[in-house]
Amino acid sequence: MEVLRIATSGSVDDGKSTLIGRLLYDTNSIPQDKMEALHAASKRKGLDFTDLSLLTDGLVAEREQGITIDVAHIYFSTPTRKYIIADTPGHIEYTRNMVTGASNAQVSLILIDARRGIVEQTHRHFFIANLLRIPYLVVCVNKMDLVDYSEARFNQIVEDFQQMLDNAGFKGQEVKFIPISSLYGENVASRTGAINWYNGSTLLEYLEQVSFDHEDRNHPARFPIQSVIRPRTTEYHDFRGFAGKVASGHFSVGDEVISLPSGQKSRIKTIEQFEKQLPAAHARESVVITLEGEIDSSRGNMLVKTNEIPPQLKEISANICWMDQLPLTSGKTYLLQHGVNRVKAKVQQINYVTDVTNHVQVTDKTSMTLNDIGRITLKTAAPIFADPYESNPANGAFILIDEFNNTTVAVGFIEG
Repeated sequence: MEVLRIATSGSVDDGKSTLIGRLLYDTNSIPQDKMEALHAASKRKGLDFTDLSLLTDGLVAEREQGITIDVAHIYFSTPTRKYIIADTPGHIEYTRNMVTGASNAQVSLILIDARRGIVEQTHRHFFIANLLRIPYLVVCVNKMDLVDYSEARFNQIVEDFQQMLDNAGFKGQEVKFIPISSLYGENVASRTGAINWYNGSTLLEYLEQVSFDHEDRNHPARFPIQSVIRPRTTEYHDFRGFAGKVASGHFSVGDEVISLPSGQKSRIKTIEQFEKQLPAAHARESVVITLEGEIDSSRGNMLVKTNEIPPQLKEISANICWMDQLPLTSGKTYLLQHGVNRVKAKVQQINYVTDVTNHVQVTDKTSMTLNDIGRITLKTAAPIFADPYESNPANGAFILIDEFNNTTVAVGFIEG
């Protein structure tokens, strides 16, 4: 079955955890013993209803404060497809968690409290979803029961959000607005009739019909080599294969490929997975590729099709989210991890830091602090073979690592 990845976001108390709990409840994805535990926990809190948010708030601090701190991954399925939800924090200080949680999502689900409307964090979450080029955006106007299911209030929020869309840098997102009440289950997986003026699909109905290229045929083929397989056994004495995960696109037996950075060419002889041979390998599949001719390739190299060679970059312009307590300044050196390839990189320039509430680029910044988002220029000690993030996200992202304490300090997205 297809797997649809969803990232949820919203400000504090917008009801993300309750919404996810409602989805699990309405799709019969909660085991009986878990339901009994939820009933008991809700009674201990003095509630006269089952608090479904307790399903996702797993940390003690989250339960005590009623907030989400860490990214929680929730799994459920319907007869149509499987789902993975990344429930990301709403606090501004956990922006880095939101970026990492949404990095693999095909759908961004932004919650808005119908009483408060669009707040600062709404701007931040939309900016990140736009920066990550997430193709589908669902804006759930939650807690409609607290505004008497007002159509006028819903339309006002849609109009306000449309102004954000008009200022967005990436215009390729499909946007859907849905009025919901996650507490009572209205328009989550079914309708209760309370919002009779809304004739569109429920949240689950929309998620069920979202289409995406799960085999990733539209992006160029990229195969970072993780290791070289040489068993040297009697049965496989001369076997030499390249193991790794297809980052994007697809490879087929017989394809002419080139190894980067050496530039040597060959053809794919076999594509193997465990004890079976495959005619082709698609994105996110881990395989071993053997070639017809011997070429010099090792860990950190990349196999690509000869007609889809990526740019060779030593100077990189990239949008980054800074994730470290220590600030970023020009002249600092880090390790740049791109796929399985790791090279030294020096920060040449901080081009600007973005004020995400109004999309203003502040150009006079000399440093970036925790959770700042902006654009920098890097110079690498050796070339990397990367695509612009907008055209191929799987081969256009990287992380920066502090070489002295091995801390991940930033996640970056390469600009074309």
